[in-house]
Amino acid sequence: MLNFLSSRESGIDDPNLLRGYESTKRAVSLELSKHRDVERVHYGGVNSLDLDVVESRYLLSGTTDGTVHIHDTVNLTGDVKFTLKALANVSRSNKHKHKHSVETVQWYPLDSGMFLSSGGDKQLKVWDTNSMVPVDEYEFKGIIYSHHMSAIAVKHSLVAAGCHSSSLQLVDLKSGSASHMLKGHQGSIFSVKWSTRDEFLLASGSADNRILLWDIRSSKGPMMHLDQHNGLESDNYFDGCTSHGGYVNGLCFTQNGLHLLSYGTDNRLRLWNTTTGQNTLVNYGRIRNDSKKCVQFSVFNGSRTNFVFVPEASNIKVFDMHNGNRLSILRGHYTQVNCCKLHRDYQELYSGGNDCNILIWTPETDKAYDDHIKAQKREQPASGRSERNSFVRRTGATNDTWSSDEEES
Repeated sequence: MLNFLSSRESGIDDPNLLRGYESTKRAVSLELSKHRDVERVHYGGVNSLDLDVVESRYLLSGTTDGTVHIHDTVNLTGDVKFTLKALANVSRSNKHKHKHSVETVQWYPLDSGMFLSSGGDKQLKVWDTNSMVPVDEYEFKGIIYSHHMSAIAVKHSLVAAGCHSSSLQLVDLKSGSASHMLKGHQGSIFSVKWSTRDEFLLASGSADNRILLWDIRSSKGPMMHLDQHNGLESDNYFDGCTSHGGYVNGLCFTQNGLHLLSYGTDNRLRLWNTTTGQNTLVNYGRIRNDSKKCVQFSVFNGSRTNFVFVPEASNIKVFDMHNGNRLSILRGHYTQVNCCKLHRDYQELYSGGNDCNILIWTPETDKAYDDHIKAQKREQPASGRSERNSFVRRTGATNDTWSSDEEES
């Protein structure tokens, strides 16, 4: 640490280098928070979570009973232990609430004064945060499994909606009407995501086991079809020309938009190159996925290592994105975990599940180090190398994270 500070002060290293290494160390040491919890206001399972882009302060959640809640994540009490209070909600008594399950919630990218929700009642609603009243509503022909609005778009204000029908719907918030439909899938669309790099690039995952990439400026058809076999012949006819061997119900772009992660009911997580459309063939092992709705997972871009947080049953598995190694398992929920959202500034993770709970996972680097040292002593005798450096190498950070001054002290 002292070496990092000295190098930054003298201008040898980039000022963001220290931030990157510390962020990486924090991301791999998450555990259930002992000092923070979320006020219990949910009476149904939590399907979706989102943090506002402007301040990364307000946590938005949608539930299976049609309600929506907003919690403040900032501690203003001055106490070490505190509870995230619910600031506002669309309660069960609200006449404007969804009649069925809320499948997806999202903050408006430019302003926390507005958010969107959609669900099983076939409606997409745009809400005024201050009054908790919808300012606009859009009716669809089928259940809306997922919707998404681009956080980087400056030339359009389109909301993509994946529905029970096989057509991908685009709604223009400026004109207040459906702009057009994208046809190419042959089954229900479970997940949609806009690229974090190109405002016109859209990805969709469907019950037809395929992932399609769209350039919304072209209405001729999908720009690219992602093939899990990279164009090679498949041994199984039914797996040919597909992205997964089951429904595709989870999508997530990396922060730089160069890669796309997909999650399917074939119990596989796949990493795709968005430029070439190639399957990178990273093996994450078997990740059980029995959900027939959209599953929300998160990606963290560290200094040298990227991490993926994926719900599996009642747990959350943490993987190294590029080599597929499983780094840890987060256990705390009683039943199925449906969603997780990473706070990129503090490397905290929020997760929601069918147990009606939202759990907070915070970095506990000291405990992670202590556990590693105990395990190392049990497995092998002490060696000449530094135990602290060994821990850093195992977790994906570099040896320079810990200075020799600290070791000598």
